[in-house]
Amino acid sequence: MKTLLLSTAALMLLAGTAFAGPAEDMAKARIADIAKGDVTAITSAYADGTTLHWVGGPLDGSYAGSDKLKEVWGKFTKAQGEQKATIAAIAEAANPKGATVTANVAFAGKNTVKVRYVMVYRDGKLADEIWQVDPAATY
Repeated sequence: MKTLLLSTAALMLLAGTAFAGPAEDMAKARIADIAKGDVTAITSAYADGTTLHWVGGPLDGSYAGSDKLKEVWGKFTKAQGEQKATIAAIAEAANPKGATVTANVAFAGKNTVKVRYVMVYRDGKLADEIWQVDPAATY
């Protein structure tokens, strides 16, 4: 009887555990690439036609096209220097058409940049993203 109760309790704990999906894994790798300042890795994740919506801060604007995306990430990584990314929260929503990952991240380099980061994935590539600078965030 004890074994049955322990097994049932263990299954209930496992059932309540959230497992990261492939888009969340890609998002975490992307955040790590941004922290490393690896512009080649950052921009290689994009699908054709991706737009980055950077909301707030000195890089505020919308960026599309390979040259513009490389340019903006180059500016950010150069301005930040060596940095560490801390993910305060991350969540994935997915269906057969694609997945969206939302993350609250603090990038600590020359400055600490807190962002709400939204990444839309389709067919394993980053199809759209929003980088919302959130200086008032408490994470």
